[in-house]
Amino acid sequence: MAALNHHTALIYTMVLMAAADRDMSDAEMSSIGDMVGHLPVFRDFDRAKIAKTAASCIDLLSGTDGLDAVLKKVSEALPEKLRETAYALACDVAAADSQMTAEEARLLDLIRFELKIGKLVAAAIERGARARHLTV
Repeated sequence: MAALNHHTALIYTMVLMAAADRDMSDAEMSSIGDMVGHLPVFRDFDRAKIAKTAASCIDLLSGTDGLDAVLKKVSEALPEKLRETAYALACDVAAADSQMTAEEARLLDLIRFELKIGKLVAAAIERGARARHLTV
């Protein structure tokens, strides 16, 4: 498989998080579509390719060393300046359905480690995601 571009790496990160508990909720999938449709980093990405990109991530995940392979490809594809963005997108997907599973928490740790996000930065990003997704 060829190297990923930054758009694909960001989408893979979100799909990983949505699939972490083996139940990709409608809220998580909707959140991914909304972020791709509205965030400046995706301005030059064709939204019609979201489903195909997500499917290619799932295919890679189902292969040998799937999770490790996806994380490695994401890490290789992301420039330094987009690593915190990737982590923030993962946190937003995890928060989208108002419940954080143990699997999602563990995956966030793996993403943080792979992308070399410091613990304090990660905590701030996580708190921001929780704040954005709170309901009354």
